[in-house]
Amino acid sequence: MTRQELYDNLEICPVIAAVHDNLFDEALRSPSTVIFMLGGSLLTLQDRIKAAKEVGKTVFVHIDLAEGIAKDRAGVEYIARCGAHGIISTKANLIKIAKELGLLTVQRFFVYDTQGVESIAGMLNVSCSDVVEIMPGVIGKIIERFSSVRVPLIAGGLIETKAEVTAALNLGAYAVSTGKKELWYL
Repeated sequence: MTRQELYDNLEICPVIAAVHDNLFDEALRSPSTVIFMLGGSLLTLQDRIKAAKEVGKTVFVHIDLAEGIAKDRAGVEYIARCGAHGIISTKANLIKIAKELGLLTVQRFFVYDTQGVESIAGMLNVSCSDVVEIMPGVIGKIIERFSSVRVPLIAGGLIETKAEVTAALNLGAYAVSTGKKELWYL
């Protein structure tokens, strides 16, 4: 599969089935054209990839989460030999190896704060990945979910506007922390 074919698949069906072992069979029956395998093991990987390909799915294996598979060149080669279309990883060295082996790649980044965003921006300038995944995708949902715990919740990181402060507070945050000094005077 080419990079462009992947992009075309995602344009047709932009929802990716990201699954652990327990939902794999359901992902096979879903309309999603792409499956992110967030687990699996050395023992199950080849059969799962084969099953997904038989129903026309594009399969990426999250190598960082796969059990029994080394997080090195041999591990990436094993995933390629199992027939995966590509890998997912947070590690730039694994992305580079996968590209050398002709696999498609998804580099996953976790956004925590402004410094992290700057770091990601720098890495993206040198990244050779085909797709980038930024996580979390729904911070408001996280604030809402944990706002009811008995300990007050402070929302922090990447808050740069009055609207973002207001949104976090409206979703249930007890307070907001920010490095944006203009917001300290609200």
